[in-house]
Amino acid sequence: MKVIPAVPLTAGAFAPFGEVLEAAGTPDLLINQGKCARYHDRANLHFSDGRAGLSLFKAAPRSLPYRLEMLERHPLGSQAFLPMTEHPFLVIVAPDRGGCPGTPRAFLTAPCQGVNFAHGTWHGVLTPLHAPGLFAVVDRIGEGNNLEEHFLPEPATITHPSGD
Repeated sequence: MKVIPAVPLTAGAFAPFGEVLEAAGTPDLLINQGKCARYHDRANLHFSDGRAGLSLFKAAPRSLPYRLEMLERHPLGSQAFLPMTEHPFLVIVAPDRGGCPGTPRAFLTAPCQGVNFAHGTWHGVLTPLHAPGLFAVVDRIGEGNNLEEHFLPEPATITHPSGD
């Protein structure tokens, strides 16, 4: 079984798969009489048709090591996951290799980081590591099949960066 250590999520490492969503560094604007830092336009929301929708997901927490058996992608639109708690979560992505996922990569978010998966990006299911697993999700709402699932021929194990 392939073992994949999860590494800390950074914008540079995640760039081939989408954007890291976080309020870090110098804000783009100060608004509300200087009391609110605005980090402006941080995700490339892409929808082939339909419209953007905001949903709330409440996912059961998982633990590491985590058994990865399936990846999915959304060919008609991007998908952003915004945690509604400060707990980190596991993000799994893979490059496309001829219509199938290539070698998966795993990331652990820092508190208050979210992600936006570019449309067509292979990714694991929502994987919170702590309850309540509550997320706001922005994705495409519309007609058509916007979900492809790929079961791995051999499951992989995602571990802590230390290998545990």
